Amino acid sequence: MPRSLRACVAALLALLVTGCQSAFFGFVNRNSAEPDATVVYDATRNLSLDIYRPRDAGPEAPVVLFFYGGSWQMGTRAQYRFVGSRLAENGVVAIVADYRTWPAAGFPAFMGDAARAVRWTLDHAREQGGDPQRVYIAGHSAGAQIAALLGTDARHLDAVERRPQDLAGVIGLSGPYDFVISGKLEEIFGPRSQWPEAMAVRFVDGDEPPFLLVHGDQDRTVDVGNSRKLEFALRRKGIDATLLILPGGNHFVTAAAFYDPDRAPEVLPAVLRFVGAGNAEVRETGTK
Repeated sequence: MPRSLRACVAALLALLVTGCQSAFFGFVNRNSAEPDATVVYDATRNLSLDIYRPRDAGPEAPVVLFFYGGSWQMGTRAQYRFVGSRLAENGVVAIVADYRTWPAAGFPAFMGDAARAVRWTLDHAREQGGDPQRVYIAGHSAGAQIAALLGTDARHLDAVERRPQDLAGVIGLSGPYDFVISGKLEEIFGPRSQWPEAMAVRFVDGDEPPFLLVHGDQDRTVDVGNSRKLEFALRRKGIDATLLILPGGNHFVTAAAFYDPDRAPEVLPAVLRFVGAGNAEVRETGTK
């Protein structure tokens, strides 16, 4: 990537950190495709998901349901067009789902939203061109916490008559899996007695699907130790777990790789290999 554009991207990442989200997402989505379809998956709570279909995949492509980050307090599916369109460019049926954030909902209510999105995806994968046996869930930051907890604490999917074993795998990008709850998070996660219920590492019992964890070792928002602990817990129980650590990587680089693969060239190939989306050579026709 040209040095001038690299500097521009760095400046926009600074805008994201300082709260200027409209400028940041406007930039990263400037060339992103619109979703092929938008579906209401929970009419009661007015929650929708966007679907991005690959143009040249086979009849049963892998499916990735993505949950965005935002400290469980912000974010919309439209802001993450760059994730959905990049995955679709590379042969994946990508689904980006909204879930309620604080103050509309706290823990564990947003887990119920995510579980219902998983149920919809499993039930409708084939009609969207995907393979229902190859449904993966993924998330960045807070979204990774949600995805990992769905994959480890079976109660959330049990509530919608599904199981973690129905998933082909879980992808966690810069996620908190054994984290400190303080400040605003104390409101979001409710009574202290239920805080342990939010920690994915606590629920690993050997019945989990495979995991891919990606984390920058210079993440100052969510320490890389979260991913190391979860990988250790999974491997100890015999679960296939891969941990990709990005030297010098910050909290946002794992998501940035979807709009500019050059920022972390290891990330997209690792994701594509994990979900079995053809080969792991990244196509860059749309969002860069």
